[in-house]
Amino acid sequence: MIFEELNLSSPLLKALADLEFVNPTPIQEKAFPVVMSGKDVIGIAQTGTGKTLAYLLPVLRKYTFSNQKDPRILILVPTRELVIQVVEEIRKLTSYMSVRVVGVYGGTNINNQKQQLYDGLDILVATPGRLVDLAMTGLLRLKSIQKLVIDEVDEMLNLGFRPQLISLMEIIPAKRQNLMFTATLTEDVDRLISDFFSNTSRIEVAPHGMPVEKITQLVYHVPNYFTKVNLLELILTENEGFEKVLVFVNTKKTADRLFETIEAKFPGQVGVLHSNKSQNFRINALKHFEEGVYRMLVTTDLIARGLDINDVSHVINFEMAETAGDYVNRIGRTGRADKTGVSISFVTEKEKALQLEAEALMKRAIPVEPLPANLVISGIFTEEENPSNLFDKNYHKSSSAIRDSQGAFHEKKEKNKKINLGGPGVRNPKYGKQKNNRFQS
Repeated sequence: MIFEELNLSSPLLKALADLEFVNPTPIQEKAFPVVMSGKDVIGIAQTGTGKTLAYLLPVLRKYTFSNQKDPRILILVPTRELVIQVVEEIRKLTSYMSVRVVGVYGGTNINNQKQQLYDGLDILVATPGRLVDLAMTGLLRLKSIQKLVIDEVDEMLNLGFRPQLISLMEIIPAKRQNLMFTATLTEDVDRLISDFFSNTSRIEVAPHGMPVEKITQLVYHVPNYFTKVNLLELILTENEGFEKVLVFVNTKKTADRLFETIEAKFPGQVGVLHSNKSQNFRINALKHFEEGVYRMLVTTDLIARGLDINDVSHVINFEMAETAGDYVNRIGRTGRADKTGVSISFVTEKEKALQLEAEALMKRAIPVEPLPANLVISGIFTEEENPSNLFDKNYHKSSSAIRDSQGAFHEKKEKNKKINLGGPGVRNPKYGKQKNNRFQS
């Protein structure tokens, strides 16, 4: 099928032609008529299958021009980066339409966003936290919302946004169309659907959790962190084909530590991205990576979901993902848009259980590669890998300092050398005799 076969308007077809999009993906093809029918929809498809356009195309097809100031379409996404990306996609698709779109997210000046809302808009793309903040000011009115889209809903719930979602569901009009798109269907997502959605059509394109078939997966079993660093440096040095590499770690601390080490080896070729970085820093890091300025981007799971980064040649799990679903989402950053990709995981003994969980979800084993012969195996362990022994001292044996110690004894000053003479009765017999007579019969 081609896009011309869908019931799209001429402005949308022109925009798709400009973007050189010809064939809809399976999720786009299946979701379009169902969303157009007005039913509530839950779309389930693996990452990299075009879920964003799957809801944008029918929503924009049904859009009608209006001069009102309040938004009629609300799109919720979990991260700031996704807000920026979705807003950009809408602007590309509406280049031949008159549509006002605004993106709001935390970590930036709320007053500028208030001004954009005051000026009027049709489509609002937001993170839940900032949306609630703006709604509380009274400036943002949601009574005109006709369509609610929740993108990456499972990730949104994982990030703890359930209270904000529930609050929003209660203040927006009950008569609306609900669209939810996700890569994984969890119990929390099912509960949200049953609580707030009715007559929901479920569209599932790929088996739950299955990775894109065009991704080659392999794993190296390594002893420790520093051997992982040596392996990463070796791979980047000996393989020119590693030209656009996403390196995933589990914590912000590890991201910064690894970046400092690798950047020293490959100056100017490495970027780092995680939630502690400022918004401008994060935007620039992504831009440099997408444009090829950075050969490698070290990141947490911040960009494992939703973000569409073109032509990622390799995904390296420097640390194995802590959940099987996160592993699938990570590797889905490569092998997108009918292209092939490679995923490599560095796994220590402690991480092998996580590898088994990912394999169980995918129902396939990840091939294990032998370590390169010229790899330097480090004998040094990090503090996390080799926790200190709580009883590393023998508290039953005193040290020589303790044995030879005289305690806290010191010679008293002369004025303090007093002899205890007892009470008044001892010091003065007169008082003592009177005191004793008091108790005689």
